[in-house]
Amino acid sequence: MNTKKVALLANLKANAPHWEGMPEDQWDDLDSEKTINSITQAIRNGGYECEFFEGNTSLVDTLPKYKPDMCFNICEGYYGDSREAHVPAILEMLRIPYTGSRVLTLALALDKPMTKRILDFHGLPTPPFQTFEREDEPLDPALRFPLFVKPSREGTSMGVSLKSVVNSQEELYEQVRHIFERYHQPALVEEYIEGREITVGMVGNLNGPIARRIPHDPNLPRIQSGLRFLPPMEVDLKPYLLTDAVYSNRLKVALAEDLNYICPAPLDEDMVDELNWLAAAVFRVLGALDVARVDFRLDVKDNWKPYILEINPLPGLSPGISDLVIAANADGIVHDELIMMILQNAMERYRLLD
Repeated sequence: MNTKKVALLANLKANAPHWEGMPEDQWDDLDSEKTINSITQAIRNGGYECEFFEGNTSLVDTLPKYKPDMCFNICEGYYGDSREAHVPAILEMLRIPYTGSRVLTLALALDKPMTKRILDFHGLPTPPFQTFEREDEPLDPALRFPLFVKPSREGTSMGVSLKSVVNSQEELYEQVRHIFERYHQPALVEEYIEGREITVGMVGNLNGPIARRIPHDPNLPRIQSGLRFLPPMEVDLKPYLLTDAVYSNRLKVALAEDLNYICPAPLDEDMVDELNWLAAAVFRVLGALDVARVDFRLDVKDNWKPYILEINPLPGLSPGISDLVIAANADGIVHDELIMMILQNAMERYRLLD
């Protein structure tokens, strides 16, 4: 029996393009050689052949020559509003199977305002918001300060700092201008939920109806079978309240190895069940596959009511520092096993498992 070939597709920071005036954090969500080597070795340890390919237009030539049975995709992309969907689109044109969510889900999830519109349509709790596409756009009078300002289409908390929390119109428009000038994209402005920030990771695929909706009748069963929920994770922000106060880009990148990750987060069983249900609902309505992470804020002013911030269907897989990896470790799942769980869930979808 021939050993199946897996092509690891990613974007290395070392290979990323650079240009004059580029923001310092432009490529903070791209991967290091250490991460690439760890995933490649994990797949090989699982009994597959595996080679790394840079996720760009060269795939049109390189992949047909390699003839992979499956691609393990973690490409973030370089340009455009839907950059995370570019490589999956190439793979679909080449008719090559790949791990993780499909083109539409990746495009939607990268656009945070669009994600929130979908959540709102389905009655899922997300902070009230407004998208600013012009610097002089009037603030919706229904929104209440403090507000939180961030780029519409970035990951790794790019553009998020202590200044993201604004308490006046003057601060709001100053931060909106900053987003426009630095990231050249609309700004997402939402009501700031004071409280704890929790992330819930999932591996697997939902069983049952595949309609991208949740039941309106609260007496209907909550379909979440098929997903393995990792323990909820919380970052201890207390040492950084004066400098960050939020899970900022600086904390996620420069100080990632110094942070205290609390996993499992101290939550009662009912709250964990509610967060898992909401995470499964977001997974369903966005059409996620194989793996995802959903971020929440628990409102200290409203009995810790959970609000959904966003879903990341392409979560980081860096050993020791990525949220999903830390949560998996807390559940007794080592890095190699996590990679194989994602890979084999995708292979099962494509009926490639022996």
